[in-house]
Amino acid sequence: MHLFFSVGEPSGDQHTAHLIEEIRQRCPDTRFSAFGGPEMQEAGCHLEVCLTDYAVMGILNVLPLIFKFIQLIKQVGQYLESERPDAVVLVDFPGFNWWVAKKAKTLGIPVFYYLPPQLWAWAPWRIRRVRKNVDYVLSGLKFEKQWYESRGVKVDYIGHPFFDEVISKTLDQNVLSELKQPQKKTIGILPGSRTSELSRNFPVMLQVVRQLSDQFPDATFPVACYKQAHFELCQNLITEEQATDLPIQLYLNKTSEIIEAADCCLMVSGSVSLELLARKTPAVVLYRSHWGMYFLAHLLITCKYMSLPNLIADRELMPEFPSVGSPEKDVAKISAIFNDWLTTPLSLERARNKLISLYNETVIPGASAQAAESIVSKIQPETQQKSAA
Repeated sequence: MHLFFSVGEPSGDQHTAHLIEEIRQRCPDTRFSAFGGPEMQEAGCHLEVCLTDYAVMGILNVLPLIFKFIQLIKQVGQYLESERPDAVVLVDFPGFNWWVAKKAKTLGIPVFYYLPPQLWAWAPWRIRRVRKNVDYVLSGLKFEKQWYESRGVKVDYIGHPFFDEVISKTLDQNVLSELKQPQKKTIGILPGSRTSELSRNFPVMLQVVRQLSDQFPDATFPVACYKQAHFELCQNLITEEQATDLPIQLYLNKTSEIIEAADCCLMVSGSVSLELLARKTPAVVLYRSHWGMYFLAHLLITCKYMSLPNLIADRELMPEFPSVGSPEKDVAKISAIFNDWLTTPLSLERARNKLISLYNETVIPGASAQAAESIVSKIQPETQQKSAA
C-alpha cells in the first residue's frame, strides 16, 4: 500500500508523523511519501518537498510565493500521475490542498482530508469542493462531523490528535524546574509557528510584557520559539524594540514545557490553543493583521471566535483580541486581564475551571489510532483487490 500525504503546517506535520506510526503498526509494508515536513520524515516518510517551509497565512503573505506554489502544484500533479498512490491524505493547508485533491480525483485516487480546514467558520460555500473532490473527511471536532454529514459528506469523527500528543509527550524536567520558580509568576509567551505571525505579533507582545513587568517585578516571561530561525528573529526584535532589559528568556522547542509551567499565557491564535486546553492553562489570544486582511476577514468569516476552544464551546473561554492599526488600546486591555488573573487567584481559577469543563466534555482519546483504522479499513480492501487482479 502506498499513501501520499500533503501537509503544509508545522502542527499538521506533527499530527501526520503520529498517524504514519499508527498506520505502520497495522500495515508494516506501507510506503509513505509526501509533500510534508521534517517530523514526517523522521517517522519514515519519504519527503518529495518540505512543504512546511512555505507555511504562510493571509493573501498578502501568499502573493510573494504565488509562482512557487504554482510550480509545486505542477510538481505534485506529475508525481501523482507517475506514482499513482493508493490514496492521498490531505492535512489542513486548504489553498494548496484543494489543487491536490482535484488532481487526485481526476486520476481516480481516493482522497482523505485529515483535520480539514474550518469551512464552517470562514468559507462554508467551499463545501462544494469537498463534495466534489474529497472521498472521506476525518474530523477532529465533534460538532464538525454533524456539519459535514448534513451537507452530504462522508465523515468519521476521530477526535483531535493534539490531546493524545499532550498525554504521551515526555516533558523536559530540567526546563520545568527552571520555569517553575517558587513565589514568582510565570506568563508564557507563544508568538506563533509562522514567521509572518511572529513578526507582526511579537513586538506587541513585548509591549504587554513591558507593562506587566512594571506591575509584577518578580514575574518571568518565557518565550516559545518553534525553530532556530524564530529564536534568532525574536532576539533581533527584542533588540529593535529596546526590550533587552525585560525578564524574557527564549526557549527553542519547549512550547509544551512553557504551557505546562505557566500560570497563564499570551498566545497568537492557532492550533496551539488546543494544547492550552489540554493542559488547562488560561490564555489571552492576540492576532495582529493588516487592514486589508482585517476587512476581508470581516466580510468572509462567519464565526464569532478565533481560538478553537472558544469555537468548540461557542463562548469566550479565552479572551480574544483581533488587532489592527495602533495596538495601544489592545495592549492596555490585555494587560488588565493579566493583572486581574495574577492579583486575584479566584479569577485565574475560574478561567482554568472553564477549560477543565470543556476538556471533560469534548476530548476523546486515541485520535491517531482512530484515523489510522479509518484509512486502512477503507483502502486495504481496494489494494488487495488490485494485487489479486
